[in-house]
Amino acid sequence: MSSTSSLFTSLKIKDLTFRNRIFVSPMCQYSACEGVPNDWHLVHLGSRAVGGAALVMAEATGVSAIGRISPADTGLWSSKQIAGFKRITDFLKSQEAVPAIQLAHAGRKASTAEPWKGGKPLSEKEGGWKPLAPSALAFSSGYPTPKAMDEKDLSQLISDFEKSTQYALAAGFEVVEIHMAHGYLLHEFLSPLTNQRQDEYGGSLENRMRLPLKIAETVRRFWPEHLPVFVRISATDWVEGAWDLPQSISFCKKLKELGIDFIDVSTGGTVPDAKIPIAPGFQVPFAKSIRKEVGILTGAVGLITEANQAEDILVSGSADAILIAREFLRDPYFPLHAAKTLGVDLAWPNQYERAKR
Repeated sequence: MSSTSSLFTSLKIKDLTFRNRIFVSPMCQYSACEGVPNDWHLVHLGSRAVGGAALVMAEATGVSAIGRISPADTGLWSSKQIAGFKRITDFLKSQEAVPAIQLAHAGRKASTAEPWKGGKPLSEKEGGWKPLAPSALAFSSGYPTPKAMDEKDLSQLISDFEKSTQYALAAGFEVVEIHMAHGYLLHEFLSPLTNQRQDEYGGSLENRMRLPLKIAETVRRFWPEHLPVFVRISATDWVEGAWDLPQSISFCKKLKELGIDFIDVSTGGTVPDAKIPIAPGFQVPFAKSIRKEVGILTGAVGLITEANQAEDILVSGSADAILIAREFLRDPYFPLHAAKTLGVDLAWPNQYERAKR
């Protein structure tokens, strides 16, 4: 079997070496209690490490209780949540996978039910809360009007990210990713569709970037220098005159200056009625443009489901790593199967070796 494959070439970022270029994208499981992960999360994340992924990223994890998408999301706003994550990161490391976590605040898209319960906004009687946002603009009809954040709220948010970063380190994570995509709070500040503020945090591109850059600076400052910080962005809102690729490139240049190591490039999520041309690999060109124009490592994500497809993305220079979500839900052992497809003799866990051939 051949050993030449870009997908199965190691990648070094700061002091970490990733055994291949296959990363597990964060996927909300809506299964936590008071922000604490449990056996479901251990098995969900652990099986992907057993399956050969180089990096396994925990779901969007609230930096505050009101920053969760739903009451069933994981959180890292309390030291009581550390232990639940620590046993997960210990297992991931035992399988030679790098444990990562995505820190997030859902903004105006917070306080909703689990998807299998309809995903609708929750009232206070149903355990919901009033969301925060840059401006008092509801996500869609049926969603509550969020509170426009004041200076106290902004200061608290920065403090929340600082504390969650420290808790993530204590929980054993080696990569932290800041969620600035999909119409959640930090993306809401970036996009002129959702940010109509008249102060220093709204209006010009410089002003709209101000808070997300403060958050990035804070996380980078409190995360060890020898470990990487990732940022996930939506490179476009898919709406004319809104957040787009040129603004994303400008933003990523600022992130690079702050010491951000890797851009996880997604798109969309700001408004519910955007016309998105969904097709296999439809977001890859954005990762390629940012990689080229900014000179920073990027990850490609979005309907990447086959080994040869992932290989071609890397060979073409479009990205440095592949982030996979739904295909990992279908197949926790995607890397093992991809290696066989690409002719790579990848080691299987000893316990599974008898099924390799």
